[in-house]
Amino acid sequence: MPEKITNLAKNTSYFTLALILQKIISFTYFVLIARAIGPADLGKYYFAIAFTSIFGIFIDIGQSSVLTREVAKRPDESDRLFSSVFLMKLPLALLSLLAVFLLMNFSAYPEITRQLVYLSMICMALDSFTLTFFAISRGFHNLKYESIASVIFQLIVFAVVLVALKFNLGLAWLMMSLVLASLYNFIFSFYILKKKWGVKINWRPDKVLIKSILLISLPFAVYAIFQRLYLYLDSVLLSLLAGDHQVGIYQIPFKIIFALQFLPLAFVASLFPAMSHYWHNNREQLAITFERAINYLIIISLPVAVGGVILADKIIIIFKTGFDEAVLPLQITMIAVIFMFLNFPVGSLLNACDRQKINTVNMGIAFAASVILNLLLIPRLEAVGASLTVLLTNLLMFILGMLIVPRVAKYNYKKIMIILIKSLLAVTIMGAVGYYLKNQLNLILTVVLAGISYLITLYLFRGFSKADVASIYQSFGKSKYN
Repeated sequence: MPEKITNLAKNTSYFTLALILQKIISFTYFVLIARAIGPADLGKYYFAIAFTSIFGIFIDIGQSSVLTREVAKRPDESDRLFSSVFLMKLPLALLSLLAVFLLMNFSAYPEITRQLVYLSMICMALDSFTLTFFAISRGFHNLKYESIASVIFQLIVFAVVLVALKFNLGLAWLMMSLVLASLYNFIFSFYILKKKWGVKINWRPDKVLIKSILLISLPFAVYAIFQRLYLYLDSVLLSLLAGDHQVGIYQIPFKIIFALQFLPLAFVASLFPAMSHYWHNNREQLAITFERAINYLIIISLPVAVGGVILADKIIIIFKTGFDEAVLPLQITMIAVIFMFLNFPVGSLLNACDRQKINTVNMGIAFAASVILNLLLIPRLEAVGASLTVLLTNLLMFILGMLIVPRVAKYNYKKIMIILIKSLLAVTIMGAVGYYLKNQLNLILTVVLAGISYLITLYLFRGFSKADVASIYQSFGKSKYN
């Protein structure tokens, strides 16, 4: 196997494994924090993260994505490219930090919330520069160090959270766990930048190159801004319109669906290069690949969504008392998982086939809809309103994407409909099994037995075959286009 293809296959493996470990560790300490501090303080904690995360995108404005792409094209110019991006980010970081500080300093939020925001804005700045440092590694087709660092980051947070909870050190030290982990990532990524890749900073700005990077970054920046606002503005609006308690309630479904995203993310990581290749060389195979991706994610997302709806009340028990109000928001967001998962292959197809501008427009429409719906629903329904917004905007994104897909790939929608019908029949039986067993057995055993019933039923309905299992295995193995 050629060296470049081998590196890509290894990168997919590193990325997938790191993603899974990240999600497991982060969700574990989230549960511990939620159980220990309750909805109101959890709301303060995650408001600070959401608020600073929005400003974080204005430090990078898509430059890291451009840096990776340009270094991959011109590795001999990595010093010039990195220096230009780094010198652009310094004033942007200072302006973003100043904006966060001034907004918080003149706000009516309590002192503890302001302290959490100040600590979180340190993470915001450090993480943005870490992203740039690792962008060079990505440009050199290396995800190994970034994958390792991401897992160590979560382990540092986990360890500090355990100490903070053990000795009751308060919310500030829970946020300090993120600061310490971000500081480690910053130092480690900078070390890799210098020692592994030998990149040096030229402190004399290359005005022509900076202007060129800014122009290339523009579409990436617009999409990233829309996406970041779409992800985090709901928590900020909840804090402003409904209070910290509702932010804490909303974080339960938010973190659960966020943790579940490793399933489509890992799948699409190996799917995107194949789609890009087929777009230029084999349009018929492109359509087949898209059909299979949609079919697989229908098969995966339906049991996850239905299982989440049926077992929501049992899942909430994990977080102890105080989170009963999160049952309905969780059920609503679990339905959104179906469209959330399916949006991954749709978005990947459009990006792989030079339709990234359409993706940006779709994300902009979804963001605008999210703001309007949140402003209408949160004052009336609080966390339930925010959850309904997640469901409706993910559905909107899916519809907008699927309207464009036929112009790119002539897929067979009848095959997808057949798989959908078979999966719905199988998930109905699974739902009945799960509903019956949830009050008879513990949560884990119920999930296992309901999942087995789904797979057996779907296999009997010929929703998948041995060849499909082999195909999925190959997509994560040594496939040519991994």
